[in-house]
Amino acid sequence: MQLVVARIGRAHGIKGEVTVEVRTDEPELRLAPGAVLATDPASAGPLTIETGRVHSGRLLLRFEGVADRTAAEALRNTLLIADVDPDELPEGEDEYYDHQLIDLDVVLADGTEVGRITEISHLPTQDLFIVERPDGTEVMIPFVEEIVTEIDLEEQKAVIDPPPGLIDDRAEIASARDEQA
Repeated sequence: MQLVVARIGRAHGIKGEVTVEVRTDEPELRLAPGAVLATDPASAGPLTIETGRVHSGRLLLRFEGVADRTAAEALRNTLLIADVDPDELPEGEDEYYDHQLIDLDVVLADGTEVGRITEISHLPTQDLFIVERPDGTEVMIPFVEEIVTEIDLEEQKAVIDPPPGLIDDRAEIASARDEQA
C-alpha cells in the first residue's frame, strides 16, 4: 500500500535542499536518510533521501542526484509516497492510518447511523472526517477525542458524540440580544 508522507516545498539554499510539508506522524521512519520514495508525478522519482535536518522548525531534505537549487526547485509540489505493509499499524495506541479509517461507519453512541467516512482532510490544527450521509450530503466531523469517542476497527465503526449543530440544525445560539428582549 502506498501512503503520501510529504509534499516538497521550495528550494532551500544552493546545494539542492528542499523544505517539505510532512504528512506523516512518523517522519523519523518514513523520511530517514536512505529511504526510497515514489513520487507524484511519477516522472520526478523515485527519490532517495541523502540527508535530512531540521532548520527553523522546518524539515529540510536533500535527495541523491539533486545537487543544486535549480534541480531542487524543479521538485516543488511533488508528493513523496512510501510503500507501507497494509497490515502495519502506527506506533501509537490511538493513531490510525487514513486507509484504516476510510469506509468506517459513523454512528452516534445510541447506534443511530450518521454516515460513512469517505475522506480524511488533514488541516494544520486538526484532522477532519468527511462523512457521506445516507441522503448523499456530506458533513465534516473534527477528529478530536471530545467528538470521536471510539474507533472500532473490528466492527468497522467510529462512534461520535457531536455537539448540537454539528450534524443537524439544532444548534443552540446564545445572543446578548435575546437577553435584552
